[in-house]
Amino acid sequence: MTRSAELMARARDLFPGGVNSPVRAFRGVDGEPFVVARGSGARIWDVDGKEYIDYILSWGPLVLGHAPAVVLDALRDVMARGTSFGIPTELEVLLGERVREMMPHVERLRFVSSGTEATMSAIRVARAATGRDAILKFDGCYHGHADSFLVKAGSGVATLGLPNSPGVPASLAALTLTATFNDVAETTAMVRANAENLAAIIVEPVVGNSGLIPPDPGFLQALRALATETGAVLIFDEVMTGFRVALGGAREVYGVTPDLTTLGKVIGGGLPVAAYGGRPDLMDRVAPSGPVYQAGTLSGNPLAMAGGLATLKALTPEVHATMVARTARLAAGVATIARECDVPCTAGSVGSMWGFFLRDTPVHSFADARTADVALFKRFFHEALQRGVYLAPSAFEAGFMSAAHDDAVIDETLDKLRSAMQAAAASRAAGA
Repeated sequence: MTRSAELMARARDLFPGGVNSPVRAFRGVDGEPFVVARGSGARIWDVDGKEYIDYILSWGPLVLGHAPAVVLDALRDVMARGTSFGIPTELEVLLGERVREMMPHVERLRFVSSGTEATMSAIRVARAATGRDAILKFDGCYHGHADSFLVKAGSGVATLGLPNSPGVPASLAALTLTATFNDVAETTAMVRANAENLAAIIVEPVVGNSGLIPPDPGFLQALRALATETGAVLIFDEVMTGFRVALGGAREVYGVTPDLTTLGKVIGGGLPVAAYGGRPDLMDRVAPSGPVYQAGTLSGNPLAMAGGLATLKALTPEVHATMVARTARLAAGVATIARECDVPCTAGSVGSMWGFFLRDTPVHSFADARTADVALFKRFFHEALQRGVYLAPSAFEAGFMSAAHDDAVIDETLDKLRSAMQAAAASRAAGA
């Protein structure tokens, strides 16, 4: 028995499914997870010593790669002075100013400890500001595990085939309306039919939790117009896309300004941190400025602030542009490899996010994504893993790039993925 297998056996006696977040269980690929020991740059090593090129990067936060010196140095400095105070610190101010400098539309913000906290709080603010109860989300979009969001969600919910979650009261689920991403006509009809009670429209501006699905031209603009027309609050969930699709987020790419934005992942540099923010008239409703209550013992803790600040300082326009170009090259390379192997595939990237679907036409919605060849994806995932390339263990998750993935790493990756795709296609053809 490998060390990974031994540890997972012990973990299953401790944790539900042996993991502390569902997608880690590898159920989406019918496999057994490995146990990681360490990471450096673009690579991780498991407890048995096997090396992998990592395209998960802790599901997005590690935009500089694993264990970057600038982040580790910042954390060491903070740890010597204290890890948590429950009192304001200078680092909170510095990171908040940095976020607003990069995303000027986030005029006022509040730090929290998880993306779920951020989206949950943004919805609470929207409901308080409008005096309405309903929210609109999109099929396959994942906004954390708060009750309101576990209706036709993406991420692990999609991977496990769960349309919703037991434990969510039907009365609350009824307040979550769902529409098809990129379907302007359907969305328009739903918004207008529910305008009197619609508090918010929340969307991943680039979907990452159903696989990578960019918005069609005009879709985000339509959401902005509908929110303005009805008085609903437009919320961009940029927990995944923030600082990845562009340094200024989706607004910089698509020219659409949301009322509220949620952020996470990258702004912690690998530590637990998130934020929500936007228009001052909305954010000033949050206690103690206003009556909307939200609090957190570890919100804005020095370690998370230091990790995020060091990351955003190092993420210069030059670093980001290089990373974007390499991400595009990787996605194009995967598409070429699939063609060479006679495997239907559509692949693409937005900023430093990338993804592919094993189908021959572009994907515009979660319904489209579900028609991809998941069985072949599972074969390909395991063949890639055997060759030392760690892709998302689900056909419905985006991949990520880091500044540590240089051209040599991309070349190595494509060589290994070519061999993996050939093996997966041959295995399917043989019926093995």
